[in-house]
Amino acid sequence: MKLKVRGRTIDFSQKIMVMGIININDDSFSGDGTLNQKKAIKMAEDHVAKGADIIDVGAESARTNRGPISIEEEIQRLRPFIEAFHSIEWNGKTEKPLLSINTWRPEVVKKILPLGVDLLNDIGALHSNDNAKLCAEHGTALLIMHSIGLPKEPHLGEKYKDIVAEVNRFFEEKIRVSESVGLHRERIVLDPGIDFAKDRQDNLLLLKHLNALKIHKRPLLVPVSRKTVIGDVLEIKEPQDRDAGTVACSVTSILRGASILRVHNVSATSKTIRTLEPLLK
Repeated sequence: MKLKVRGRTIDFSQKIMVMGIININDDSFSGDGTLNQKKAIKMAEDHVAKGADIIDVGAESARTNRGPISIEEEIQRLRPFIEAFHSIEWNGKTEKPLLSINTWRPEVVKKILPLGVDLLNDIGALHSNDNAKLCAEHGTALLIMHSIGLPKEPHLGEKYKDIVAEVNRFFEEKIRVSESVGLHRERIVLDPGIDFAKDRQDNLLLLKHLNALKIHKRPLLVPVSRKTVIGDVLEIKEPQDRDAGTVACSVTSILRGASILRVHNVSATSKTIRTLEPLLK
């Protein structure tokens, strides 16, 4: 399976990719956010040194108990990071790490894609076709995440008769919409949206039946790192103490077809993949 990003083609039959998380905010649920641009860039460099293939940068926390920041503030947080990222000389790397931007408002996307973005991580469940159009225009790949409604709004108590079937119907529709505005299927990544408008059982079922989401023949990204579902299973309150559970979910996700793992602890995940690789050959 292949993914086309700006000027490159990623072959997922050759490797599992690690996406390292950078939060340019002061209210990240995992407590690792920063508004200091130099610190954020240093974190990105550390992630890459420890094995990250992709850096995913967000300027606004997805927590629903925090209000949204303005469009202008989000752009002002993202722009200097993107510019600094492209000025780095990634010594020792055969290929420059991919840059993913975690946002969803088209007004922000329109401003930041021209700066050089490989992947748009749209946590807005592609609520309109605007972001797909913009990605098509700029050669940017699009990550489509399943959710209900818009970010920053709580969606508690959602009930699904069959969560796996519901997510597959959602993906089918969003891929159709994206292709209708010119975004080729080979530029699409799919994300089941762990912890977004889902309860513990929904999340566990999606992770258990991840193979069923492969019918779209697109790379699957699993963003389970330190999530509430792990805290519920392990009865651990603090997100930063959930890395063991994250590794367990990462292993099962790989075995069930994940192509990209979005994580906070890049070192642990990278080592997990390197350990699995010879066992799976």
